[in-house]
Amino acid sequence: MTKNITTIQVIICCIFLCFSTMAQEHPSLILTKAGVQNIRAELGNVPLFDASLEKLKQEVDAEIALGIDTPVPQDYSGGYTHERHKRNMVVMQQAGVLYQILDDAKYAKYVKDMLMQYEAMYKTLPLHPKTRSYARGKLFWQCLNDSNWLVYVSQAYDCIYDYLDNAERKKLEKNLFRPFADHISVDSPQFYQRVHNHSTWGNAAVGMIGLVMNDKELIDRALYGIKGVSLDKTAKDDDGGFLNKDGKAGFLANIEEPFSPDGYYNEGPYYQRYAMYPFLIFAEGLHNVKPELKIFEYKDGVLLKSIDALLNLSDADGDFFPLNDGQKGMSYYNNALVTAVDISYYFGNQDPGLLSIAAKQNKVLLDDTGLAVALGVKNGKAEPFEKKSINLSDGPEGKQGGVGILRSDGLELVFKYASQGSSHGHYDKLSYSYYENGDEVLQDYGLARFVNIEQKGGGNYLKENKTWAKQTVAHNTLVQNEQSHYQGKYDIGSKYHPILYLFDSSQEDIQIVSAKETNAYPGTKMHRTMAIIKQDGFEKPFMLDILKVTSDSTNQYDLPFYFMGQVVKTNVDYKIPNTLEPLGERNGYQHLWLEGTGMTNNENTKFSWLDNGRFYTMTSATLPNDELKLVRIGANDPEFNLRREAGVILRRKDTNNTLFVSTIESHGSYSPVSELAINSNSNIKELKVVVDTAAYTAIEITAINDETSLFIIANTNNSKEAEHKLKINDKNYEWSGSYHFNK
Repeated sequence: MTKNITTIQVIICCIFLCFSTMAQEHPSLILTKAGVQNIRAELGNVPLFDASLEKLKQEVDAEIALGIDTPVPQDYSGGYTHERHKRNMVVMQQAGVLYQILDDAKYAKYVKDMLMQYEAMYKTLPLHPKTRSYARGKLFWQCLNDSNWLVYVSQAYDCIYDYLDNAERKKLEKNLFRPFADHISVDSPQFYQRVHNHSTWGNAAVGMIGLVMNDKELIDRALYGIKGVSLDKTAKDDDGGFLNKDGKAGFLANIEEPFSPDGYYNEGPYYQRYAMYPFLIFAEGLHNVKPELKIFEYKDGVLLKSIDALLNLSDADGDFFPLNDGQKGMSYYNNALVTAVDISYYFGNQDPGLLSIAAKQNKVLLDDTGLAVALGVKNGKAEPFEKKSINLSDGPEGKQGGVGILRSDGLELVFKYASQGSSHGHYDKLSYSYYENGDEVLQDYGLARFVNIEQKGGGNYLKENKTWAKQTVAHNTLVQNEQSHYQGKYDIGSKYHPILYLFDSSQEDIQIVSAKETNAYPGTKMHRTMAIIKQDGFEKPFMLDILKVTSDSTNQYDLPFYFMGQVVKTNVDYKIPNTLEPLGERNGYQHLWLEGTGMTNNENTKFSWLDNGRFYTMTSATLPNDELKLVRIGANDPEFNLRREAGVILRRKDTNNTLFVSTIESHGSYSPVSELAINSNSNIKELKVVVDTAAYTAIEITAINDETSLFIIANTNNSKEAEHKLKINDKNYEWSGSYHFNK
């Protein structure tokens, strides 16, 4: 009887092993056997794909010619060992792809030889010698970069899996891959067990190597987090964010929590771009190996929605708006966006607008998705990707504020009323930035960091990111008593968010976004309404900004405008100090040089500047005792970590309830070739507050031709069906909805 049971067990095991072997063919993670055959059949016939392949082949061949170097880790970001291991991971992934497509064993041998060097090193490799990170890696100074490495190398391993014999695979898995996955997860729960872009990379790394190894434990760990782990809910990371306050973890939680139903990622577009690669590349692997998960349908298909949202969070040149921590110049030409565009096209609805972006990127992934995109471009299916005005909600249920973008005639207004944005968030509620044809008119500073430039703080975040870039005064929004919103404390900021009051982009002549913030300062409420208005007699649409403040205390209010370019003219009689002094002592004010001060003795303050051959004028409705302060970034910055850029601040003292109203006009041009200045003066004769009550605010705008328009906002009723009546200067106005514009 025992013998028969043993025989049956052996048979069952053999069946199981055979089934397992059949189910787990390689490659299957990103490339598939069927996909490789399709690609080989099309080689030489699809220009964009062929060019991408040839470029990759040249790069990898050059690396192979240099030989393999796996140095002992010792550097921060930007240092040789750091950059070498980063380069190795990418080249291994690329060589694996070339092996599959070209069927040339030299690429598989290169990957194998490098992996064996890493296997020999990793067995005895200690923690990285740099101790700055809250979660140290081994190859790199932080587990984040170790996770980057494993995400790429998992793909390489999948591509050469069948090239290796069983003993070689066991050696790599036992001594390299499994210990590597364990280090970034169970050995580093403070890094892995959370909702954050860091842990997304960690989840993807563990899950992808788990898929290649057919290791259910690793796959489950990736999807659902580490079982039985309880972390200190008050612990924070290097950027001041909570590690695991809500106890949520795993890849699925990292889809559920940071993304709103509209696809907005709460850390902002810069980090969404960074996180999209592990999100999408792991999702593609899950789709190929575990289609039953229907990962691209998870949370109503939010991963694919997020790509459209991210593309809409870029300016006319494709550069992402630097909301929260964000490096300027990061754009959809980044490799992560090549991945995003190709995967979105293939697994989405084959949006022809994505093909036009792919054509600009001039590069595709060398897999099924890239082939589909390249074929679409070849067959003339591309159409322009149209960016329209859009409102993107924030929060897992879309109820934690958001970002409104108004677009009109090349102008883009980016209004931020979003949540704190995890540890990469800034204290900048109801802030905005303004663009024309991809150029900044009024800027968001972005982050204070020289990414991967070792000479600048090891390529990591600089202390000025906290002392300047995150502070409220660094943004175009209200500062009360020189204090940052939420006291500049993440613990407070993470509890609150502004509330959308209205968004309407349906009208041709006016687009509007409005939101309220009631927690930035105790006892103070802010309501900001911004509109882009088209009006006859104006060369371009102008922007109207209404910031209503109510407070139960008497305060000093500062409203900064960080303009780009050179001052042309102002009607304020200002004085220049003989010696530069910082504007204040803390909360970012210590980084502002005070370059000039004047009193706003006119009912309208005018300030004009020139940038990129265009004139801009700010017109503000001001009070007799208001001050205009000309400032420049760079005080208390001995290492020149900050950009020396200018701003102008409207200061209003000793008041509780008040109203700031401004317009921004784009007008005219200047050519240094012809030396002609055209339409260099403002078209606004007068900006006047004609009503300001708890219920209504009405602004009258008079052009230089004496034509007048009137904008009215209902401050307490945002219903589209509400009926309103208001008498202004003996004239009755009636309308339905939350605002009225009469021209």
